[in-house]
Amino acid sequence: MADESIPVSAEAPDSPFQTTGTDHITIWGSNAEDTIAFYRDMLGMPLVLRQPNLDDPSQTHLFFDTGDGRILTVFVSDDRASNRGRIRTQTGSVHHLSFSIAAEDFEDVMEALEEAGHGYNVFDRGIFFSLYTQDNNGLIIELSADKYDIPDDRRGEVLATAQRLREEDGADFAEDRHMKQALEELGLDAEPADLPDASTGVGY
Repeated sequence: MADESIPVSAEAPDSPFQTTGTDHITIWGSNAEDTIAFYRDMLGMPLVLRQPNLDDPSQTHLFFDTGDGRILTVFVSDDRASNRGRIRTQTGSVHHLSFSIAAEDFEDVMEALEEAGHGYNVFDRGIFFSLYTQDNNGLIIELSADKYDIPDDRRGEVLATAQRLREEDGADFAEDRHMKQALEELGLDAEPADLPDASTGVGY
C-alpha cells in the first residue's frame, strides 16, 4: 500500500532543484526498419535525427518527435529482430509509454490500428481516455486523449484538485465527476471531448 501520508499537490516540492519538463526518453529497439514503420509510419512521429549510438557506434540512435518537440529515441541494430511478444517487467523496467492524441482523432486512430493489424483495448480512465496497443517489440504503448480541453499549465493543478475530491468522496480512483468538480472549483470552463463509450475496467 502506498504511503497515504505523502501529500499530492501541484505545488513544487522543497527539493534542491526542479526539472523543467521531459527532454527525451530512450528505449532499446530492434531494427531501424520495423521501428520506423511503427513510430513514424503508424504513430506519425517525424524521424528528426539519425546518428550512431555514441556509447556503442555499432548501433544506430533514432530520434522521433512525439508531437510537441519532446523526443523519443530508440537504439536499433539491423541484427535484432522485432518481437511482438509481451515484455517481462521487473523493478526498474518501463511498464508502458503514453503519447497524447487529439480527442477528435480517437476513432480514426482505432480504425488505423485495426487496418494495420494492431490489436488494442480502450478504457475510460476517469480523468482521460486510453487506448493500449503494442509496438513492434511488445512494449505497451498508450495513446491518451484528454476528456476536457485543459490548458497545459493548469493540468497538474486540475489533477491534484481531482485527487483531493476523490479522497473526500472515498472513491477508489479519480472519476469523471471529480474532474468536472475540479474544473468548476478552479473556474476553468473546459469543453468536454466527444469520445466513444468505453469500459472503466482495469487492464491494458
